[in-house]
Amino acid sequence: MQYNTERGKLIIKEYGRHFQKVVNQIMLVEDREKRNQLAKAAIELMGMLFPHLKNVEDFRHKLWDHLFMMSEFKLDVDSPYPIPTAETIVAKPKQLKYPRHKVKFRHYGHNVEVLIDKALAEADEKKKELFAESIATVMKMTYRNWNNEDVNDDTIKDDLRMMSEGVLSLDDEQRIQNMQLRNDFSKGIGTNNTRKNFSNNNRRNNNRNNNSSGNRSNSGGNSNGGNQPNNNRRSNNNNNPNNNRRFNNNNRNNNNPR
Repeated sequence: MQYNTERGKLIIKEYGRHFQKVVNQIMLVEDREKRNQLAKAAIELMGMLFPHLKNVEDFRHKLWDHLFMMSEFKLDVDSPYPIPTAETIVAKPKQLKYPRHKVKFRHYGHNVEVLIDKALAEADEKKKELFAESIATVMKMTYRNWNNEDVNDDTIKDDLRMMSEGVLSLDDEQRIQNMQLRNDFSKGIGTNNTRKNFSNNNRRNNNRNNNSSGNRSNSGGNSNGGNQPNNNRRSNNNNNPNNNRRFNNNNRNNNNPR
Protein backbone atom coordinates (compact mmCIF):
# COMPACT_ATOMS: atom_id res chain seq x y z
CA MET A 1 0.00 0.00 0.00
CA GLN A 2 1.33 3.40 -0.98
CA TYR A 3 0.37 6.53 0.95
CA ASN A 4 -0.07 9.94 -0.60
CA THR A 5 2.82 11.26 1.48
CA GLU A 6 5.14 8.88 -0.38
CA ARG A 7 3.94 10.00 -3.82
CA GLY A 8 4.99 12.96 -5.87
CA LYS A 9 3.66 16.47 -5.20
CA LEU A 10 0.48 17.56 -6.92
CA ILE A 11 0.97 21.00 -8.43
CA ILE A 12 -2.68 21.58 -9.43
CA LYS A 13 -4.93 19.29 -7.37
CA GLU A 14 -8.05 19.91 -9.46
CA TYR A 15 -6.74 17.74 -12.32
CA GLY A 16 -5.88 14.79 -10.10
CA ARG A 17 -2.88 12.53 -9.74
CA HIS A 18 -3.48 10.48 -12.89
CA PHE A 19 -3.36 13.53 -15.11
CA GLN A 20 -0.15 14.58 -13.37
CA LYS A 21 1.31 11.24 -14.41
CA VAL A 22 0.18 11.91 -18.00
CA VAL A 23 2.07 15.22 -18.01
CA ASN A 24 5.16 13.50 -16.61
CA GLN A 25 5.00 10.89 -19.38
CA ILE A 26 4.72 13.60 -22.06
CA MET A 27 7.90 15.16 -20.76
CA LEU A 28 9.76 11.84 -21.26
CA VAL A 29 8.91 11.62 -24.97
CA GLU A 30 12.00 12.45 -27.06
CA ASP A 31 10.31 13.07 -30.41
CA ARG A 32 9.20 16.71 -30.54
CA GLU A 33 6.36 16.21 -33.03
CA LYS A 34 4.90 13.36 -31.01
CA ARG A 35 5.32 15.45 -27.86
CA ASN A 36 3.38 18.29 -29.46
CA GLN A 37 0.57 15.93 -30.43
CA LEU A 38 0.38 14.53 -26.90
CA ALA A 39 0.34 18.06 -25.46
CA LYS A 40 -2.61 19.04 -27.68
CA ALA A 41 -4.43 15.85 -26.66
CA ALA A 42 -3.77 16.70 -23.04
CA ILE A 43 -5.29 20.17 -23.57
CA GLU A 44 -8.44 18.59 -25.03
CA LEU A 45 -8.66 16.25 -22.06
CA MET A 46 -8.27 19.16 -19.64
CA GLY A 47 -11.15 20.96 -21.39
CA MET A 48 -13.35 17.88 -21.00
CA LEU A 49 -12.68 17.81 -17.26
CA PHE A 50 -14.01 21.35 -16.85
CA PRO A 51 -16.65 21.93 -19.57
CA HIS A 52 -18.39 24.70 -17.62
CA LEU A 53 -15.35 26.95 -18.07
CA LYS A 54 -15.49 26.99 -21.87
CA ASN A 55 -17.43 30.25 -21.85
CA VAL A 56 -14.67 31.95 -19.88
CA GLU A 57 -12.50 34.36 -21.83
CA ASP A 58 -9.08 32.94 -22.86
CA PHE A 59 -10.10 29.48 -21.68
CA ARG A 60 -7.57 27.62 -23.80
CA HIS A 61 -4.85 30.08 -22.87
CA LYS A 62 -5.39 29.18 -19.22
CA LEU A 63 -5.27 25.49 -20.02
CA TRP A 64 -1.88 25.87 -21.71
CA ASP A 65 -0.61 27.83 -18.71
CA HIS A 66 -1.82 25.05 -16.40
CA LEU A 67 -0.05 22.46 -18.53
CA PHE A 68 3.26 24.29 -18.23
CA MET A 69 2.73 24.80 -14.51
CA MET A 70 2.12 21.07 -13.97
CA SER A 71 5.37 20.32 -15.80
CA GLU A 72 7.16 22.86 -13.57
CA PHE A 73 7.86 24.88 -16.74
CA LYS A 74 10.11 22.11 -18.14
CA LEU A 75 7.84 20.97 -20.98
CA ASP A 76 9.36 21.82 -24.38
CA VAL A 77 6.46 22.03 -26.84
CA ASP A 78 5.12 24.51 -29.36
CA SER A 79 2.36 26.58 -27.75
CA PRO A 80 -0.04 28.91 -29.62
CA TYR A 81 0.32 31.34 -26.72
CA PRO A 82 3.36 32.91 -25.09
CA ILE A 83 5.09 30.33 -22.93
CA PRO A 84 4.94 31.41 -19.28
CA THR A 85 7.78 31.23 -16.82
CA ALA A 86 7.91 30.72 -13.08
CA GLU A 87 8.87 34.35 -12.57
CA THR A 88 5.79 35.71 -14.34
CA ILE A 89 3.19 33.39 -12.77
CA VAL A 90 4.54 32.60 -9.32
CA ALA A 91 5.97 36.06 -8.76
CA LYS A 92 4.86 37.76 -5.55
CA PRO A 93 3.00 41.04 -5.91
CA LYS A 94 4.62 44.24 -4.77
CA GLN A 95 3.83 45.30 -1.27
CA LEU A 96 1.47 48.23 -1.09
CA LYS A 97 2.31 51.07 1.20
CA TYR A 98 -0.26 51.64 3.90
CA PRO A 99 -1.38 55.28 3.96
CA ARG A 100 -0.30 56.96 7.15
CA HIS A 101 -1.66 60.38 7.97
CA LYS A 102 -1.32 62.30 11.15
CA VAL A 103 -4.90 63.21 11.94
CA LYS A 104 -5.57 65.79 14.64
CA PHE A 105 -9.11 64.58 15.36
CA ARG A 106 -9.59 60.89 14.60
CA HIS A 107 -13.37 61.09 14.81
CA TYR A 108 -13.37 63.52 11.86
CA GLY A 109 -10.90 61.60 9.73
CA HIS A 110 -8.40 62.63 7.08
CA ASN A 111 -10.98 63.51 4.44
CA VAL A 112 -12.27 66.42 6.51
CA GLU A 113 -8.75 67.84 6.67
CA VAL A 114 -8.50 67.53 2.88
CA LEU A 115 -11.75 69.48 2.51
CA ILE A 116 -10.47 72.17 4.85
CA ASP A 117 -7.27 72.53 2.82
CA LYS A 118 -9.31 72.95 -0.36
CA ALA A 119 -11.51 75.53 1.32
CA LEU A 120 -8.47 77.49 2.46
CA ALA A 121 -7.14 77.52 -1.11
CA GLU A 122 -10.40 79.06 -2.38
CA ALA A 123 -10.05 82.76 -3.24
CA ASP A 124 -13.74 83.63 -3.46
CA GLU A 125 -15.10 84.54 -0.01
CA LYS A 126 -18.69 83.51 -0.79
CA LYS A 127 -17.59 80.09 -1.98
CA LYS A 128 -15.40 79.81 1.09
CA GLU A 129 -18.41 80.46 3.35
CA LEU A 130 -20.45 77.81 1.53
CA PHE A 131 -17.49 75.48 1.80
CA ALA A 132 -17.36 76.05 5.55
CA GLU A 133 -21.07 75.24 5.94
CA SER A 134 -20.69 71.99 4.00
CA ILE A 135 -17.60 70.97 5.97
CA ALA A 136 -19.39 71.65 9.25
CA THR A 137 -22.27 69.43 8.13
CA VAL A 138 -19.87 66.60 7.27
CA MET A 139 -18.08 67.06 10.60
CA LYS A 140 -21.34 66.75 12.49
CA MET A 141 -22.26 63.59 10.62
CA THR A 142 -18.87 61.93 11.20
CA TYR A 143 -18.88 62.96 14.86
CA ARG A 144 -22.28 61.30 15.40
CA ASN A 145 -21.24 58.15 13.54
CA TRP A 146 -18.04 57.84 15.56
CA ASN A 147 -19.39 58.58 19.04
CA ASN A 148 -22.98 57.37 18.45
CA GLU A 149 -24.40 60.43 20.17
CA ASP A 150 -25.56 63.93 19.34
CA VAL A 151 -23.18 66.87 19.38
CA ASN A 152 -23.66 70.54 20.04
CA ASP A 153 -23.21 72.94 17.12
CA ASP A 154 -20.83 75.07 19.18
CA THR A 155 -18.43 72.12 19.45
CA ILE A 156 -18.37 71.68 15.68
CA LYS A 157 -17.81 75.40 15.14
CA ASP A 158 -14.93 75.49 17.62
CA ASP A 159 -13.28 72.44 16.05
CA LEU A 160 -13.67 73.89 12.55
CA ARG A 161 -12.12 77.16 13.67
CA MET A 162 -9.24 75.29 15.33
CA MET A 163 -8.55 72.98 12.38
CA SER A 164 -8.56 75.89 9.91
CA GLU A 165 -6.45 78.09 12.21
CA GLY A 166 -9.22 80.64 12.54
CA VAL A 167 -9.85 81.13 8.82
CA LEU A 168 -13.10 79.16 8.50
CA SER A 169 -15.76 80.15 10.98
CA LEU A 170 -19.54 80.15 11.27
CA ASP A 171 -21.84 82.58 13.02
CA ASP A 172 -22.88 81.82 16.56
CA GLU A 173 -26.55 81.86 15.59
CA GLN A 174 -26.06 79.73 12.48
CA ARG A 175 -27.40 76.21 12.75
CA ILE A 176 -25.66 73.18 11.26
CA GLN A 177 -27.82 70.81 9.27
CA ASN A 178 -28.17 67.09 9.98
CA MET A 179 -27.17 64.82 7.11
CA GLN A 180 -27.92 61.49 8.79
CA LEU A 181 -31.53 60.33 9.20
CA ARG A 182 -32.32 58.25 12.25
CA ASN A 183 -35.41 56.72 13.82
CA ASP A 184 -35.41 59.32 16.60
CA PHE A 185 -38.24 61.44 15.20
CA SER A 186 -38.95 63.00 18.59
CA LYS A 187 -35.95 65.25 18.02
CA GLY A 188 -37.27 66.54 14.71
CA ILE A 189 -34.75 64.65 12.59
CA GLY A 190 -36.08 63.54 9.21
CA THR A 191 -38.26 64.86 6.46
CA ASN A 192 -42.03 65.25 6.54
CA ASN A 193 -42.55 62.08 4.51
CA THR A 194 -40.51 59.99 6.90
CA ARG A 195 -42.44 61.43 9.85
CA LYS A 196 -45.76 60.57 8.18
CA ASN A 197 -44.61 57.03 7.49
CA PHE A 198 -43.45 56.70 11.08
CA SER A 199 -46.82 57.89 12.47
CA ASN A 200 -48.75 55.60 10.09
CA ASN A 201 -46.68 52.62 11.19
CA ASN A 202 -47.40 53.46 14.82
CA ARG A 203 -51.14 53.58 14.11
CA ARG A 204 -51.05 50.23 12.36
CA ASN A 205 -49.15 48.65 15.23
CA ASN A 206 -51.61 50.05 17.78
CA ASN A 207 -54.59 48.72 15.83
CA ARG A 208 -52.98 45.29 15.61
CA ASN A 209 -52.28 45.28 19.34
CA ASN A 210 -55.87 46.28 20.15
CA ASN A 211 -57.29 43.57 17.91
CA SER A 212 -55.01 40.92 19.36
CA SER A 213 -55.88 41.96 22.95
CA GLY A 214 -59.62 41.86 22.14
CA ASN A 215 -59.35 38.37 20.71
CA ARG A 216 -57.42 37.22 23.75
CA SER A 217 -60.08 38.61 26.12
CA ASN A 218 -62.86 36.82 24.21
CA SER A 219 -61.00 33.56 24.20
CA GLY A 220 -60.15 34.00 27.87
CA GLY A 221 -63.83 34.54 28.75
CA ASN A 222 -64.81 31.29 27.06
CA SER A 223 -62.08 29.36 28.81
CA ASN A 224 -63.13 30.71 32.26
CA GLY A 225 -66.54 29.14 32.01
CA GLY A 226 -68.45 31.71 29.97
CA ASN A 227 -71.19 29.71 28.24
CA GLN A 228 -72.76 32.59 26.38
CA PRO A 229 -71.66 31.53 22.84
CA ASN A 230 -72.83 27.98 23.47
CA ASN A 231 -76.18 29.20 24.78
CA ASN A 232 -76.65 31.31 21.67
CA ARG A 233 -76.02 28.31 19.51
CA ARG A 234 -78.57 26.26 21.40
CA SER A 235 -81.19 29.00 21.16
CA ASN A 236 -80.53 29.36 17.47
CA ASN A 237 -80.95 25.64 17.00
CA ASN A 238 -84.32 25.73 18.78
CA ASN A 239 -85.55 28.61 16.66
CA ASN A 240 -84.41 27.02 13.44
CA PRO A 241 -87.41 25.83 11.36
CA ASN A 242 -85.41 22.99 9.88
CA ASN A 243 -84.88 21.49 13.29
CA ASN A 244 -88.64 21.70 14.03
CA ARG A 245 -89.45 19.90 10.78
CA ARG A 246 -87.10 17.09 11.65
CA PHE A 247 -88.69 16.81 15.10
CA ASN A 248 -92.21 16.63 13.64
CA ASN A 249 -91.19 14.02 11.09
CA ASN A 250 -89.74 11.84 13.81
CA ASN A 251 -92.98 12.05 15.82
CA ARG A 252 -95.06 11.02 12.78
CA ASN A 253 -92.86 8.03 12.17
CA ASN A 254 -93.16 6.98 15.78
CA ASN A 255 -96.96 7.34 15.80
CA ASN A 256 -97.50 5.49 12.53
CA PRO A 257 -95.33 2.40 12.66
CA ARG A 258 -95.39 0.06 9.71
